[in-house]
Amino acid sequence: MANIFTTSIGKKVIMSLSGFFLIFFITLHALLNGAYLISGEAFNQVCEFMSLPVIKVMVPVLAFGFIIHIVYAFVLYFNDYKARGKERYAVANKTKADGWASKNMLVLGGLVLIGLALHLMDFWAKMQLREFMGQEPLTGVQAMNETFRNVWIYIMYIVWFVLLWLHLNHGFWSAFQSMGWNNTQWLNRLRVIGYIYSTTLVLIFIAVATKAYFFGGAASCCA
Repeated sequence: MANIFTTSIGKKVIMSLSGFFLIFFITLHALLNGAYLISGEAFNQVCEFMSLPVIKVMVPVLAFGFIIHIVYAFVLYFNDYKARGKERYAVANKTKADGWASKNMLVLGGLVLIGLALHLMDFWAKMQLREFMGQEPLTGVQAMNETFRNVWIYIMYIVWFVLLWLHLNHGFWSAFQSMGWNNTQWLNRLRVIGYIYSTTLVLIFIAVATKAYFFGGAASCCA
């Protein structure tokens, strides 16, 4: 059992498993956010459901999953850097890499993490944190509209979604590869599935942000 924490293959397995966990969370997050595309009332109901105690218990679990994924990303990067010299962390078979994204997954992951921190400030701080501090929290729709009425924040989120797409698009099939699904036939299929999956999720996020910017309130470049 200890080998899974010390060997290169074991570390990649942990990286992949934590990645699958985060993929599940992002998928759920996209589906729940999609309620905003239906109606503001539906989105508020989703946000009320997410505020239930049983759901809040999952927050530390989610945070732990992120920490594990980030820590092992750095561990694998530096191990690979020492083993390959100037070559950055990438899949072993370069012919199956996704070009720039495969060579810069650590950079992409870091940028996605920065975007996540800003996202928590925009929504978690306006809703759950206010409630925890005994203040009146914003509803889901209020937080959505307040955030995206600023055109620069809207643009920043679109850029973040594109970075997320790059990270997910490569990470999806790479995680399966690390788990042993690395034959040519299955890997090619997983690449297509990963492309469709990551594109669909990111388009949902972009659609939600776009609706909030154009229809959620008075758009402003400086509000």
